[in-house]
Amino acid sequence: MAGYGNQPQQPIVIVDPSKERTTGKDALSMNIASAKAVAGIVKTTLGPKGMDKMMVNIMGDITLTNDGATILEEMEIEHPTARMIVEVAKTQEKMAGDGTTSAVVLAGALLEKAQKLIETGVHPTVLVKGYTMAAGKALETLNNYAVTVEKTDRDMLERIATTSITGKASEMAMGHLAKICVDAIYAIEQEGKVDVDKDIVLAKEVGGTLDDTELINGISIRKEALHNEMPRRIENAKIALIDTELVFAKTNTNSKLHVDRAEQLAEFKEKEKANFRETIQKIVDTGANAVFCSKKIDDYALHFFKEANMYATRRVKDEDMEVLSYSTGAALVRNINEITADDLGYAELVEQEDEHEEKTYIKGFKDAKTMTILIKGGSEHVTDNIERVFDDALHVVKSVYEDGTIVPGGGASEIEVAQALRKYAASVEGREQLAIGAFADAIEELPKAIADNCGFDTIDTIINLRAKHGTVKNAGLEIETGEVVDMLDKGIIDPLRVKTQAIKSASEAAVIVLRVDDMLRAKEQAMMDVKPEHNVHNYDMAGML
Repeated sequence: MAGYGNQPQQPIVIVDPSKERTTGKDALSMNIASAKAVAGIVKTTLGPKGMDKMMVNIMGDITLTNDGATILEEMEIEHPTARMIVEVAKTQEKMAGDGTTSAVVLAGALLEKAQKLIETGVHPTVLVKGYTMAAGKALETLNNYAVTVEKTDRDMLERIATTSITGKASEMAMGHLAKICVDAIYAIEQEGKVDVDKDIVLAKEVGGTLDDTELINGISIRKEALHNEMPRRIENAKIALIDTELVFAKTNTNSKLHVDRAEQLAEFKEKEKANFRETIQKIVDTGANAVFCSKKIDDYALHFFKEANMYATRRVKDEDMEVLSYSTGAALVRNINEITADDLGYAELVEQEDEHEEKTYIKGFKDAKTMTILIKGGSEHVTDNIERVFDDALHVVKSVYEDGTIVPGGGASEIEVAQALRKYAASVEGREQLAIGAFADAIEELPKAIADNCGFDTIDTIINLRAKHGTVKNAGLEIETGEVVDMLDKGIIDPLRVKTQAIKSASEAAVIVLRVDDMLRAKEQAMMDVKPEHNVHNYDMAGML
């Protein structure tokens, strides 16, 4: 086309040429492929018979787990759409405490089914509308399908914990661990609400077996009194938390001091010690009888604390200091000169039961109900894995305790939702019907994956589940035999919150991906070339001269 004055028109540059641009079906296909890849990574970990993943970082540290959120976090995924799917797992973990793998697998399945429909000519906008309708119907179905339980039904809460633990810990220890979970939830309950993250501390100790894992009423830290003459037991403890060094600082060697006689130097040194004694005395004057310091305490300070008949320990971990602050109400003091009695916390008891064991218990708080689960195992890998097991199990028990609703496990709830969606799809006009049917197929990918990880035939399993579900509403897969039985009778149950949140998170992520048809990505800038003669390492003495 001719430009002004018959001059050729210059092309208009709209997009920065340094950006990589992918549009249309190519962008959509690439995003769906990345989401499916993430789902494929964790799919084999789904269910009680799921496999574990071993991840080794650059330092050689090993993480061995089948927890979906942990796996995806450790992998450090870079693709933007894949990271979006990782966010699905994080949201699921935050809102429900478990079901992260299910949410990711469902998101991948929804996108896989959508891709097949797009290839047949269905527009992504139609799929977005159909998926939104299907998600709403699925949530309605689950709410109607749920069973109500009472907070006082301890047996049901232990079953919930056992279902979460199954496949993640030793079969012999499951009952013991489940009992600890329920005991902990009952202990920290306040007005029907439970704050697992604040009120339950997970501590690990290598040695012993899982059966030695115990619930402690209070806090347990791996510290001991710094001197044999310090008290090992303090009742009505007034606790000071010091977040700075308690060290006698001598005058800098570069300082200048003019003295006329030797006695003056001795007087100066005594004055230094007196000033430091006054600093420590400020802690004593508050009425504190127990001191926990996150930094160093030297022998001078230790001597003063011993004289005051106080318990003192040092180099307490930051996380332990935070728990102590929350539980006792003590403030973290960084300037000793400003400490007052108002900064102290309270505990009914500070006790080191065995003077030869590095362990101190802090129990009995005014406003907090802090409990500690002390995890014991034969190796660090075992205790790390059981810590993740407790994190999931405690949150699912919390969900049931607060909501009072459960659904049958073993794929029963997924089959119920899939059948309801297929009936619903038949009543919908337009191509949205196809999307709703695809949503139903995607939901069934979850029991298929569980069956596959158990070594059963997926087609036979789904056929049996569908057939049995017509007469037994709670029919699900029994993982040991492969039979389809009543899940409520078997005690295999899941919190309603875990199932509903998985559908919300997965469907929202799938809709976001389907709406993207143009992708701009900044290229990595090449490092500026440096001429060899300009490299500082190439200069020799002659060149410098």
